[in-house]
Amino acid sequence: MSDLDKYSYELPEELIASRPLAQRDASRMLVLEQETGNLTHAHISDLPGYLREGDCLVLNDTKVMPARLIGQRTETGGKWEGLFLGETESGLWTIIGQTRGKIQPGERITLPARQQKNETPPLFLTLIEKSEAGQWLAEPSLPGGALTLLGSYGTVPLPPYIKRQLPDDEDFQRYQTTYAKHPGAVAAPTAGLHFSEELLAACQNRGVQLAYVTLHVGIGTFRPISTDTFSEHVMHTEWCEMNQATADILNSTRNSQGRIVPVGTTSVRTLETVARNCNGEFQAWRGETNLFIYPPYQFQAVDGLVTNFHLPRSTLLVLVSALGGRSRVLKAYQEAIEQKYRFFSYGDAMFIH
Repeated sequence: MSDLDKYSYELPEELIASRPLAQRDASRMLVLEQETGNLTHAHISDLPGYLREGDCLVLNDTKVMPARLIGQRTETGGKWEGLFLGETESGLWTIIGQTRGKIQPGERITLPARQQKNETPPLFLTLIEKSEAGQWLAEPSLPGGALTLLGSYGTVPLPPYIKRQLPDDEDFQRYQTTYAKHPGAVAAPTAGLHFSEELLAACQNRGVQLAYVTLHVGIGTFRPISTDTFSEHVMHTEWCEMNQATADILNSTRNSQGRIVPVGTTSVRTLETVARNCNGEFQAWRGETNLFIYPPYQFQAVDGLVTNFHLPRSTLLVLVSALGGRSRVLKAYQEAIEQKYRFFSYGDAMFIH
């Protein structure tokens, strides 16, 4: 049995949440106690009661870009769909895409404007070269930075298991945290989707501090594990940052015996990346991380986790299991399935403490 085979489970398709609940903070929350494995059924609105004065919630304030690109091959009219990954200093785009047949350097992709206003012209992407990793460099035909152009020609990059042909206005609002600040992600840090302004205020009223880090979620977070052993799997790099204000809050929390509770696996990876690069301390830091957390990882920076329910055989489920224990986490998942919790990005929450 490979390492990955130990992290599989069967999920009825009807438990995959295709829409968010009407209220962000109405989701259910399954609570797992690390030491005993005890499970408690609650709601995310109950989270302040599970936190203590002096604890600190750490949230990822990345902002999802309208990075999904839907267009056609200019010369043939064939359908093409892709994802914007980044922009070089010279203004070229890094993208991935899929279409029928083999696409060649020099071909152009036509992207129509998402909303046709005042005869908005299409955007053409000229494909320049393809890397070994399957990523294209492309030159956009219109001036302006990528974020500006994506606002007109891109759409919400919903996960493929949300089987909706096109995102709608609800997705533009709800596939984004209320505290999103720094554009750069191609997927939402989904544990944060549960947090309304009211829930954040309730945590603060409990005496819990809020601190923010940034990790721009990229395709590395969702890249399938294709190796027999975890040590052979290589994550794509993602950019993350902790500023000095957050470092000060976390050091103060640790010194006063408070708990550091990240919201989402991306916050965990940022905290652990900083700790590993700063000799176990919290300091201002920014850079690339390809940290893959799997058992028996020794955590240096976190004391719990608010998270969603993740896909089987994924790096995210493996990370959660490294913190909560594989058998206990999989038992919790089975309980969630039996109790018909909602799974994945728009689904319910889990709190490990």
